[in-house]
Amino acid sequence: MHAREFLEILHIAERLKDTPRHCTTSNRRTESVAEHCWRVSLMAMLLRPDFPDADMDKVIRMSLIHDLGECFTGDIPTFLKTDADRQTEDSLLRQWVRTLPPETAEELSALYDELDAQRTLEAKICKALDKLEALIQHNESPLDTWSENEFALNRTYAFDTVSFSGQLTALREEILADTLKKINDE
Repeated sequence: MHAREFLEILHIAERLKDTPRHCTTSNRRTESVAEHCWRVSLMAMLLRPDFPDADMDKVIRMSLIHDLGECFTGDIPTFLKTDADRQTEDSLLRQWVRTLPPETAEELSALYDELDAQRTLEAKICKALDKLEALIQHNESPLDTWSENEFALNRTYAFDTVSFSGQLTALREEILADTLKKINDE
């Protein structure tokens, strides 16, 4: 890849640093999409020993790019995102990916196809970590920053997504315990 092509990719990806998410941090600062992707990637790295049959380097790559489409559309909370929103984001992302150097475009397209299909262990892990990270962040943010529907959502969200893994189900149950403690304590 030529230096200019490399820089242009990074300039697009930099948008995620300034793309706010619905969540706030523990200090009440609005979280960026880039911060979310970083922590999903960190989660994948830390869980590598728990998934010896998975290509966790691929999960980390998926985690790093899973929200790149939000460079073009911004973040829409899962409970507000429509199928039309998903189609727009996917279309804009795929248009951009096609403009990249062929080797990069092929790798990203393959990762996005695998994520979309949700058939491989790696894709399932990435999707689960994406959802779990959002729940963890909500538990870390002040309760008064939650929208009304998040009190119920934090109790039920992502159990179906983690059901393929005992390890991730146990993690989801611990997150739920944190949620209930947070709600009861405040």
